[in-house]
Amino acid sequence: MSKPLILVTNDDGITAPGLRTLVRCMRQLGEVVVVAPDSPQSGMGHAITLDNTLYSKRVVFDNDKDAPKEYSCSGTPADCVKLALQELLHRRPDICVSGINHGSNASINVIYSGTMSAAIEAGIEGIPAIGFSLCDYSWEADFSPAEEAVKKIVSEALQNGIPKGVVLNVNIPKVDSSGLRGIKICRQARANWKEKFDKRTNPSGKDYYWLTGEFQLMDNGEDTDEWALSQGFVSVVPTQFDLTAHFAIQDINTWNLNEY
Repeated sequence: MSKPLILVTNDDGITAPGLRTLVRCMRQLGEVVVVAPDSPQSGMGHAITLDNTLYSKRVVFDNDKDAPKEYSCSGTPADCVKLALQELLHRRPDICVSGINHGSNASINVIYSGTMSAAIEAGIEGIPAIGFSLCDYSWEADFSPAEEAVKKIVSEALQNGIPKGVVLNVNIPKVDSSGLRGIKICRQARANWKEKFDKRTNPSGKDYYWLTGEFQLMDNGEDTDEWALSQGFVSVVPTQFDLTAHFAIQDINTWNLNEY
């Protein structure tokens, strides 16, 4: 029986330590092909390249004869998945895993996440997909405590499948391996960012802006991703790319729109 084919991607770039950790973990589970951005693409959401050419090249990080094929891509995380599926893979992957992101993609952060958008792009194509993030923004973050949880979740997904139209958003708290209390299936916490711009002036007198903000959690539920992470659990949120608010259809049907 052939090994599962695992597509690995991310948004922090192909050299990111989180990606290198994910590649190492996935090599224990199947045949790995990596297609990832050639530079950081954090916060890109589901952007795709339309007005520029895309470039891809083969890169080598490991001279081991069994090392996975790896490609860097000049585009966004979503571009990487599109290019992988259409041009670079020799067959359809059994699963796509994205990450491990440097920083949380829990709660509202999932909206902006390039990590999750890469996974969602695979999900749109009907491929089981998971995005992984570690709640540590440091480039020198220690990803080793996350490895067993990552392998466990991917193994279970390969064995049991992921419901159609669903992509898993997995976040791992910043704790050592002894501090991880387990894995919890959660809902996305209700939160947002209270944002502001730091206005500055460059030496030529031209104004410029840095976006800053403070994360505001507005949810006290003990079934959310933010609660699970605060208690030392890995959070797993089943997300969907059908954005229809089905509960609202009946109410909006009461509007007097038929006279238009």
